[in-house]
Amino acid sequence: MEDRGDKVLRVLARLRLTTVYVLLLTATAAWLASQSHAGRARFVRHNSSNVHHMEVGKWWTLFTSGLVVDGVPAWAGIAAVAAVLGLAEWRWGALRAGAVFAFGHLGATLLTEGAMWFMITTGIPGALSRARDVGISYGLVATGSCLLALGPKPLRRYGLPALAAVLAVAWAVDQELADAGHLIALALGVLASRRPWLRKRALRAPADPAPGRVHHTAAR
Repeated sequence: MEDRGDKVLRVLARLRLTTVYVLLLTATAAWLASQSHAGRARFVRHNSSNVHHMEVGKWWTLFTSGLVVDGVPAWAGIAAVAAVLGLAEWRWGALRAGAVFAFGHLGATLLTEGAMWFMITTGIPGALSRARDVGISYGLVATGSCLLALGPKPLRRYGLPALAAVLAVAWAVDQELADAGHLIALALGVLASRRPWLRKRALRAPADPAPGRVHHTAAR
């Protein structure tokens, strides 16, 4: 009989992308927890993917901003990533799951910051060029909505509208740019679900493998 530890290693091997990302998020959260309040604020400020950083060429903040769990306890955000990205990688493979997550994170960030830039250049009040903009939520929402859109009919019919309703209420109540970004990320996730390279893989994804077996499928 296969040892339980071997089974865990096999699962982690299949979920390489999720494992690496969770470890990075955990390491970043642990390091931030060891810093002073001023140190944490400085780190977030330098890694926010806002209009100012885009204008001065700090495009790398588009990626480093996704290493910070913000707005919720770190353990909750990391657990959500493990569950949502892990399920996506299990069903679609690392390449497709990573592409959807990155599409949501980068796409929603660029669109929201593009809207902020437009507000600044046209003189619309309320826009901030150095806004705090870090977190995992855009990629998480896009991946989650994509999973729902490609899931069983009840999830498509009820789960996806329910998620959209929750995000719309949050935006209506808070009126924050990030809340609008979550709605954009949801739309991007649904858009990704319509792509043949993902849809075909999702439709032929096998059910959970039998105990002790892991089916390895090459992404293409």
